[in-house]
Amino acid sequence: MDAFEIVEGQVAVLDRADVDTDQIIPKQFLKRVERTGFGEFLFYDWFRSGEVELEPHPILVAGRNFGSGSSREHAVWALKDFGFDVVIAPSFSDIFYSNCTKNGLLPVILSEEECRQVAGSGEARVDLDDQTVTCAQGVFRFEVDEQIKHRLVNGLDDVAMTLQRAGKIDEFEQAGRADAGPVTTAL
Repeated sequence: MDAFEIVEGQVAVLDRADVDTDQIIPKQFLKRVERTGFGEFLFYDWFRSGEVELEPHPILVAGRNFGSGSSREHAVWALKDFGFDVVIAPSFSDIFYSNCTKNGLLPVILSEEECRQVAGSGEARVDLDDQTVTCAQGVFRFEVDEQIKHRLVNGLDDVAMTLQRAGKIDEFEQAGRADAGPVTTAL
């Protein structure tokens, strides 16, 4: 996962509420095991029907309750693979929010009015360190848990977080081997 600090650029707008993970990436595209290659299937049905047109800008502004539905991480992978680094919305599904932060996509919660202002500006700057979104309409603060911020700023996914403790894990395993004695299996 790449380290995250500041994202600047144009804003794509998906002016819809209650966008669920099935709409973000339909089930027929979930057969891949890699985290890449999903971007071409993002909002597949909406793109193909002409309901939605989005450019792969670094920032997506969406409506409330973004990412509801199933817990599939593929939705985050598709958004990242398409080109988004930040999704700004008034609210997110809890599981989707967590999946974002574990895969290097920053979910930013702003009020509906602030989301409209960012969307209307066309460009924005998202600074994770300062916890601000800056656009032509103003500067808006957002909250983020300190642990999540640490993970994103340092580019640490779950595996990297575990590997930071490799020395302690090795010590624990070595201590366990010394105390365990012979391994026996009872039937």
